[in-house]
Amino acid sequence: MVSTMAHSPALVQGYLDFSRALKRVKLPRALSEKISLAAQEWIGCGTCLAAHTEAARANGVSDSDIVLARQGTAVDAREAALIAFAVSVLADPSGISDDDVAGLRKHGWSDRVIADVVGVVALNLLTGAFNLVAGIEPSITRP
Repeated sequence: MVSTMAHSPALVQGYLDFSRALKRVKLPRALSEKISLAAQEWIGCGTCLAAHTEAARANGVSDSDIVLARQGTAVDAREAALIAFAVSVLADPSGISDDDVAGLRKHGWSDRVIADVVGVVALNLLTGAFNLVAGIEPSITRP
């Protein structure tokens, strides 16, 4: 992806800087991967789904939790609220209300975490959309 993205120096630099910056999000990595799975399921990027599935497993996310994340939810109510919010950021950002944000705060999520989710979703939109436009498909692993 990055080598194809390099056709636009501005884009590849922005992607690399944004990606590096988001390594400092306040979200636990497993939860960040669940959010990425929900976003990529909505976007439809097979390459990104494969990468985030692998990363989720590497961070201790079970197969059943991966399935739930791809459905935009989780067993844990706090996580489910945050994942559903992430999907709303992607699918209907103008539909997000002050009450939605207040609900996240009632679940104990800080404004920093809420902002971090928007960043994670934005990065996923960039990578997923780019891969789809560029025709980048997941590698098939053969035994």
